[in-house]
Amino acid sequence: MNLSESAFEARLRQHYDELRWLYCELYHNDENAFSYFMEMLRRSYAERSPALRALDEDRVAHPNWYRANDLIGMMLYVDAYAGNLHGLLDKIPYWEECGINYIHLMPLLKTVKGRSDGGYAVADFRTVQPELGTMEDLERLSEACHAHGICLCLDFVMNHTSEDHPWAKAARAGDPTARARYFFYDNWDIPNQYEKTVPQVFPTTAPGNFTWLDDCKQVVMTFFYPYQWDLNYANPMVFNDMTENLLYLTARGIDIIRLDAVPYIWKALGTDCRNLPQVHTLSRMMRLACEIVCPSVLLLGEVVMEPKELAPYFGTTEKPECHMLYNATTMCTTWHTVATQDARLLRHQMDQLAQLPRQYVFLNYLRCHDDIGWGLDYPFLRRFGMEEVPHKQFLNAFFAGEFPGSFSRGERYNDDPTLGDARMCGTTASLCGIESALSRNDSEALRNAVGFDLTLHAFVLSQSGIPIIYAGDEVGQFNDYTYHSDPDKADDSRYIHRGKFDWKAAEERADKTSWRSQLFHGLRRMEEIRKRYDVFSASAEFSTFDPGDTRVLGLRRAFHGQVLYALFNFSGAELTVTKPDFSGAADLMDEHASPQDAAVLSPYGFKWLLKEI
Repeated sequence: MNLSESAFEARLRQHYDELRWLYCELYHNDENAFSYFMEMLRRSYAERSPALRALDEDRVAHPNWYRANDLIGMMLYVDAYAGNLHGLLDKIPYWEECGINYIHLMPLLKTVKGRSDGGYAVADFRTVQPELGTMEDLERLSEACHAHGICLCLDFVMNHTSEDHPWAKAARAGDPTARARYFFYDNWDIPNQYEKTVPQVFPTTAPGNFTWLDDCKQVVMTFFYPYQWDLNYANPMVFNDMTENLLYLTARGIDIIRLDAVPYIWKALGTDCRNLPQVHTLSRMMRLACEIVCPSVLLLGEVVMEPKELAPYFGTTEKPECHMLYNATTMCTTWHTVATQDARLLRHQMDQLAQLPRQYVFLNYLRCHDDIGWGLDYPFLRRFGMEEVPHKQFLNAFFAGEFPGSFSRGERYNDDPTLGDARMCGTTASLCGIESALSRNDSEALRNAVGFDLTLHAFVLSQSGIPIIYAGDEVGQFNDYTYHSDPDKADDSRYIHRGKFDWKAAEERADKTSWRSQLFHGLRRMEEIRKRYDVFSASAEFSTFDPGDTRVLGLRRAFHGQVLYALFNFSGAELTVTKPDFSGAADLMDEHASPQDAAVLSPYGFKWLLKEI
């Protein structure tokens, strides 16, 4: 037995008892299924290259490698960014220029045009979409990224498969083993019982949670879209094979696996089929599988739920589940604050996050591939006269540019007039006013909007966790309205912020007189400051403070004798903040500024003030 095999066996022995107990409890002591699972782990480990095994050992020796303040990510669509995976190889120098060392590749596995849901309807978990390349191309990209200190993240769509997946095709043809992987019913009796308690994910674009298949006269569970068939994780065969698919991707060199829609993966009649206890058992077992086979790999949970449902997906210190979670709540509350110029809810949520254990790592972001859903804390907002339905209507009108005085340019998604609800789409530059300022040729508005864009990114960089930039935001890319004329995209307004990367716009970063250059280099400078000062690390103490003005958010970070006061002005007025005591603090963004007792915030501006204690 070589040293590497010894490491695998040691990890297996360490986790075997817990894994066996969890598996047998969930799957009713199915010894055959568990034996298959154990053999699958060995088979998956055998696929890992010597280089990946060495990476495993290195990260095991440095378990906090992803909790430092030097990891900065970017998410992108391969085709929109570089055409294909091979084209991404040429973009590595640009990522290094951007200070990026974490790349999230949006879904790239095989799907079927017209039934893809942006790549989230997977027809083959082991094949890259042909126009994007091959698995060999993905491995070459991974090797090149690792050589430059860049890690790769990839989505793993675990709740469902495409109806075009071989399992689904076999099920449709009547194969009972394949049907057992899904939820098939002869009539609507049981589906109608589910509908009484299960909310709809997309009530306007894909109403209902089940689909009638006329060709085989069956009803199948489809929580998301009719062509996405929910997997039945009560069947151990599903868990075994999906975990092997996950480990197959890690053997291609993927460092971070994004578990898509993880709260939905366990279904039980009479419940809302969200966040059930069995979900956490499955998450823990997947974590253990990775700890045994590929301990360098991180699991990122996509949990777009209210805050009380979020923390459990980290698991416990003794039995962790996801390494990282998306901070979706803070994202949507940030945009609420942009529209209202009222930071009280944002401060309230920052206080809640500050109470969580410091080992919890969030991915913090302004924009992503998805819409902005207004899942706000309305019981808190009601204290200030903000009722849910009219407030959502205000937010959507503001960001669609319909509200008087709005500088935003976005579009509604899944608009439901009955509920007075919708979600919002758009790029950061279009939502924070850059696009509208340029259209009006308003230089002052442009200056404020660029400043606001930087302020919003500074807020992301000030939070504990890993900041993620949506590709194009670093050069102020606008909405792409051409999707309206594409029949495959026109019904989905999320494509307004999924357009092709504007490389011509990116060239303007070299022109010091360009607003794009100001944005690019301003963001780059903030990233360098964040890497330089450990007060930005996840280990720092974190809290809010009262700046004396509800239009301003105040954050405090403290680490090893240094205190950072971060102030963010969400209003168009110049504001002066005098508390707490800033005397002697250095302005990190203006090295020539003299220490002052007060912080003067420009319209939509921010300050990072560092004080020695």
